[in-house]
Amino acid sequence: MRPVASLLTLRTITAFVTAVCLALLGAPSAALANHIQASLLAEKPAAPGETVTLALLMQPEKGWHGYWSNPGDAGFGLSLDWTLPAGAKAEAPEFPVPQTLLLSGLMNHVYEHDYAVLVPLTLPRDAKPGTTLPIAAKARWLACTDQICVPEEADLQGTVTVGTAGTADTRFAGWRAALPAPLDRAGTFAFTGKALRIAIPFPASARIGQPHFFVASEGLADYAAAQKFYRHGDTLIAELGRAKGPSAEQPTTLSGVLALGGDAGGIALVARAGPVPEGGTPVGGTAAAGFSLATLLTAILGALAGGLVLNVMPCVFPILSLKALALARGNNHQAHVEGMAYTAGVMLACMALGGVMLALRAAGEEVGWAFQLQEPWVVALLVLLATAITANFAGLYEMPGLSLESAPGAGSSGAKGAFGTGLLAAFVATPCTGPFMAAAVGAALVLPWWAALAIFAALGLGLGLPFLAIGFVPALRRLLPRPGGWMETFRRAMTVPMGLTLLALFWLAWRLGGGTFGLLTVILAVALVGALYLVRREQRDGRRPLAGTLAAIALTAAAVILLPRTVSATGGTAEAGQLDAQPFSEATLAQARKAGKPVFAYFTADWCLSCKVNESVAIERETTRDAFRKAGVVVLVGDWTRRDPAISRFLTAQGAAGVPLYLWYPAGGGEPRPLPQVLTPDLLAGLPAGK
Repeated sequence: MRPVASLLTLRTITAFVTAVCLALLGAPSAALANHIQASLLAEKPAAPGETVTLALLMQPEKGWHGYWSNPGDAGFGLSLDWTLPAGAKAEAPEFPVPQTLLLSGLMNHVYEHDYAVLVPLTLPRDAKPGTTLPIAAKARWLACTDQICVPEEADLQGTVTVGTAGTADTRFAGWRAALPAPLDRAGTFAFTGKALRIAIPFPASARIGQPHFFVASEGLADYAAAQKFYRHGDTLIAELGRAKGPSAEQPTTLSGVLALGGDAGGIALVARAGPVPEGGTPVGGTAAAGFSLATLLTAILGALAGGLVLNVMPCVFPILSLKALALARGNNHQAHVEGMAYTAGVMLACMALGGVMLALRAAGEEVGWAFQLQEPWVVALLVLLATAITANFAGLYEMPGLSLESAPGAGSSGAKGAFGTGLLAAFVATPCTGPFMAAAVGAALVLPWWAALAIFAALGLGLGLPFLAIGFVPALRRLLPRPGGWMETFRRAMTVPMGLTLLALFWLAWRLGGGTFGLLTVILAVALVGALYLVRREQRDGRRPLAGTLAAIALTAAAVILLPRTVSATGGTAEAGQLDAQPFSEATLAQARKAGKPVFAYFTADWCLSCKVNESVAIERETTRDAFRKAGVVVLVGDWTRRDPAISRFLTAQGAAGVPLYLWYPAGGGEPRPLPQVLTPDLLAGLPAGK
């Protein structure tokens, strides 16, 4: 049984739909009728010792789907616990050819229609002809829509008549035809670099549409990666992406199903480790593993919405609001130029950050969104940047692009200043994430690079959209308050949120790099304030701020050179929380699950604003502590403040591009339930009681 948190977490890329669906998970699923109706049938009577075929007929409601034996990136397949007469034996279930379903960057192997899982059953040799043998199975499966998943189960009852008289159920012929045809020859497979290549005996004259290879074993292939197919004489070569993460022991045999595309069915085969021919003529293929224009458009819309939401974050809003006021005060005929320049800067920064992340992942690094904040020296540079912005808001000097002054040399830098401000806003916004962003970035991780960059560009467009609108729509500029002395007061007021951001960055620098690193960061920030004061003096004298600028550059260079050498191996020590949480590991999770205990696993980072809010509001609360202790809940915390490949792999497996992620594992087993990204004390305290 596989974890389904990745499927339950942001199943659609547009997270406003997902948030509603996750809220619906609050009701116990046992109280609801199954969305996939299951029944147990026998094909015909059978003589003692003979084999009869049973069918588990699965009938999903419209919009729901079930899973193949290997569900793919998420979900879990059908599990059966048989109760049979003495001497009877049920063989392994046989599944029809599955379909691919790509949602939120997760590749799933599913059935979106009625399907039958066939099970050969051998009757006892001593069964008496004319009798009826009862058979029963406890069946468990996962039923999902594109938005929500529900674990379901049923106690199935059936009978088999012993004897030779009777007619066969004609439906079995169609169900048997839906099974993949067994291949009478073995193929070969080999791992090469980042690919799994499989040579499949396949006549050169045989037609093939859009093939897809379903690997039966887990942990071998990257299901969402694009599959490529080549003809090489009477051999069809399938090239699949290798599974990410540490290389497991390579198997000597591999089984799977080759779907031939459309209604052509599929082929079941077994391949042995061996040579696979090189080259060949490209054919068919599942471009981006089910990737479609609709998928890309949905992801782009999600990224656009996520970027738009970033504008109200406390670390970005002051920059945007001041730039908007500066635009209202400046030359209106240049408003559209500055709007485009600002948006271009934002989009370039988002694409650059996304491109670096994709390049690192392609090189084998386990990184996610905001990966740069896991590096202490990057946080130190953010400290210096936040110091400069805060000093600007306080009126210590004028930063080009963020000035409310219109005199020459006082910071009114037109398009260049707006472009730089866009770069600045995007970089400062990286600690902020939200549900729209998380889903969109999650999709970008598995799409082709050009599609992923389009998503990051849309994220930047969303962030720059309000300023772009102000630049192009005069009516919006007229809605802004008229220029006056209050604008300077407003700018000073914006010192407060930026100052709080600066304090948070100081704390983060200490947590990442340790005491010496944090102290040196503070010293460099104070020195930077002195350099900026020198910049202001030169600005007031009408001179280019050469000396102050050089001093600021020198301090930044010193930060890059000196700070990495002072990083502590362990960083600063955080205070213990009220929940007595243990560090997360998959082994600890498995141990707690094996003991039948309920588990609350949450993944956080010190640079994640929404994580810290949830911890303060809902997690580190006495009501939560008391409810968890009473129910014996094991609390596991995955701290992603520093780079941790194990946590990165687990997040990726859950379909999460970053934090926060909250998972609830009920007592006694069962599939995990993901929780919303906005937590409440009542939600957590009610989990042990099933509320």
